[in-house]
Amino acid sequence: MYQVTADKSKNLLTIRFSKRVEPAEAKVCVEQVKAKLTELKPGFRLLTDLTALESMDVGCVPHLEDSMNACNKSGVAQVVRVIPDPKKDIGFNILSLFHYRRRIPKVVCETLAEAMKILDE
Repeated sequence: MYQVTADKSKNLLTIRFSKRVEPAEAKVCVEQVKAKLTELKPGFRLLTDLTALESMDVGCVPHLEDSMNACNKSGVAQVVRVIPDPKKDIGFNILSLFHYRRRIPKVVCETLAEAMKILDE
């Protein structure tokens, strides 16, 4: 499962993954990400939350790449990820090296509270 939200007042895109995520679902998620990006201004921040994720099929990787490319093209300025269990990360950090501009700050947190504190700074 996933949830994509855009907070215009904070210029923040949030993607939350939960339970088990399959490639077909990830493909639909990317389309929602692209739609939500039209609501935000360049310089927006991205929060990806894996707190409730149980597993993500490796077949989701091309869709994650597509999402990252869309965010990069739309002017993402900061990427904050919540990854409480590193075993559930199917390569977000490595993919970031190839799909985001190098100067974009990327932060990985263990808790959502920690991530929100960073985003509030």
